[in-house]
Amino acid sequence: MLASVHSGTIHGVEGLPVEVEVDIAGGLPGFDVVGLPEGAVKEGTHRVRAALRNSGYAVPARKVVINLAPADLRKEGSAFDLPIAIGILAASGQIPCEALHGWQLLGELSLDGRVKSVRGALPIAAGGRALGLRGMLLPDANAHEAAVLPDFAVLPVETLAEAVAFLRGEREIAPIQVDLAAVLADAARSELDFADVRGQDSVKRALEVAAAGGHNILLVGPPGSGKTMLAQRLPSILPSLTLEEALEASRVHSVVGLLRGRSLLTARPFRAPHHSISDAGLIGGGSVPRPGEVSLAHRGVLFLDELPEFRKNVLEVLRQPLEERRITIARVAGSVTFPADVMLAAAMNPCPCGWLGDPQHVCTCAAAQVQRYRSRLSGPLLDRIDLHVDVRAVAYRTLATAPGGEDSTAIRARVETARRRQLARFTGRPLFCNAQMSARDLGRFATIDAAAERLLERAMNALGLSARAYARVLKVARTIADLAGSEAIAAAHVAEAVQYRSLDRAPA
Repeated sequence: MLASVHSGTIHGVEGLPVEVEVDIAGGLPGFDVVGLPEGAVKEGTHRVRAALRNSGYAVPARKVVINLAPADLRKEGSAFDLPIAIGILAASGQIPCEALHGWQLLGELSLDGRVKSVRGALPIAAGGRALGLRGMLLPDANAHEAAVLPDFAVLPVETLAEAVAFLRGEREIAPIQVDLAAVLADAARSELDFADVRGQDSVKRALEVAAAGGHNILLVGPPGSGKTMLAQRLPSILPSLTLEEALEASRVHSVVGLLRGRSLLTARPFRAPHHSISDAGLIGGGSVPRPGEVSLAHRGVLFLDELPEFRKNVLEVLRQPLEERRITIARVAGSVTFPADVMLAAAMNPCPCGWLGDPQHVCTCAAAQVQRYRSRLSGPLLDRIDLHVDVRAVAYRTLATAPGGEDSTAIRARVETARRRQLARFTGRPLFCNAQMSARDLGRFATIDAAAERLLERAMNALGLSARAYARVLKVARTIADLAGSEAIAAAHVAEAVQYRSLDRAPA
């Protein structure tokens, strides 16, 4: 007898439908799985056999052939255990086959029949919904992340017996309901606040500009000056996630298995990988490509501390995602595209010893050492970072007596006002900000008057700025004007934007 069960698999961050076909025929008892299954899928037959037996169901003592269609798509993971077990029960007459119509099944089985969590429930459920299915049976631990999809019934099951009882019509399972508006409204704000940072007003201003326009930023300063502390508070002044942004970011975290029972991400991601990370760990990869840290920071902040300590080949692979806001990984079997719309925040010392330019310490580095240290960052990579900001050490009196600075709530209010101006300007591009402007956009929205043009020309000639750096200055000036509530870009706005190119001004 033949039975068919709807399931799904992950390709990049997309969920693709998979049809699990089970045929029971004469022959020596055994399970054969075809359709390009990976090792975890093949091993699943042992889990399925034990789960069926320990749950009190008959295991057919005949030849069982399981086909995962489409057969030319590689299948991996343990999520096919539940659909295979249900398919075997349907093919052996223990479940009516018509009960499977319209339902998608997903889940790993333990040997005693419990249904365990899997990766990628959200994108797989989205693929089933696009196929026109009415709902999904999946592990209770994954139910809330899949329930964010409208008009799609998500039924949580804890054991194989629960799923069988539902399909036989012996029990009801209430669909999980998630109020997305309430989830986003109740999102807890970060405990990190700019009010904790004493001094560093100029750096806070630069971070406000970066947040308002979605610009990449590099903090350069001696050890202990507060670079990491400031960068960690950057998400606290970014606008709250919209529903669309939350769904995009949650899809990536679901594929990696980082949602941990939550419906979706409610705060912007902040990822801070160690400088020993590989290029595959940063941008994604593997024989079956998985998202890297850049994609996990999608719609949030990617923080690279001690930037020159990262291997050069690792840093250079950032150039494409920073420009295109997506990552395409090509393999023999095909290519996968991951989202990578991130704000890059980075920090570095001014020299190997860290004390170049510090009035309280003597720098012991030779000029050649400083040059080698800074040359670890290529010109094309630095050109893609809009703001280079000097971070000076804070004096003792400021640390001991200065009151706390402006809190993140007040700064975020100005950032959100500037983002609303951009939203009105870039009609039809709801998640667009100044950092993403093209050359055509610059010609329309970043025109400058004669005084500002003369100032920018002198800066270009004096600093030797590249064409890309010229565009970055205009984008930052556009953001500074938005923060000031000005539609026109004045010379003062351009002057401040030029000041945020400290590495272009610094001597080699």
